[in-house]
Amino acid sequence: MRRRASTRDQLGARARRRPVGRLRNLRELWLRGNTIEHLPPSVAALQELRHLDLRENAVAEFPEPLAGLPLLRQIDLRSNRLHLPDWLVHMPSLEKLDLRWNEIDPSLPVLTELERQGCVVLT
Repeated sequence: MRRRASTRDQLGARARRRPVGRLRNLRELWLRGNTIEHLPPSVAALQELRHLDLRENAVAEFPEPLAGLPLLRQIDLRSNRLHLPDWLVHMPSLEKLDLRWNEIDPSLPVLTELERQGCVVLT
């Protein structure tokens, strides 16, 4: 006997197929512990995003289009494989950047500049 999919299952399947960029009013995105290597370019369409949690993934590159997110205040990138891009200094609202448990030199100029701008940087 075949199990009939519940409405909840059907809604979940539709949500998984929908590009994250279509969730234009999303304010927080929690993707902790999912072995994510790359963020889709559609994340740059989340103009209301304020908090991005990518802790415990495999992110190596942080896509430059995210620099255009005007309200993004907190980014948690703990425990990734990150190479830090210089363009992070151009994120207008960034208040906290958590980079702990990455192999990042805390004396990088980009980190010094972020701190000078008032961003709390944890390494």
